[in-house]
Amino acid sequence: MNKYQALFGAVALGATVLVGCADTSAINAKLDALAADVDALKAQQAKLANDVAFVKSDAARANERLDNLARRYKK
Repeated sequence: MNKYQALFGAVALGATVLVGCADTSAINAKLDALAADVDALKAQQAKLANDVAFVKSDAARANERLDNLARRYKK
């Protein structure tokens, strides 16, 4: 009886593995969605990096103007 159970278990396990590997379209769809999310995040990060660079240069320019005002100011 144990031989038959082991054989039946091996056949059932093999069938389950084959069925699980046969349909990869769902996995591919999830991977495509994940790749799209990653691309969107990369684009958003690039935009934020550009915004930060602009704000940083604008702040440096404003600090330079303030320094020039302080040097010209006399009591």
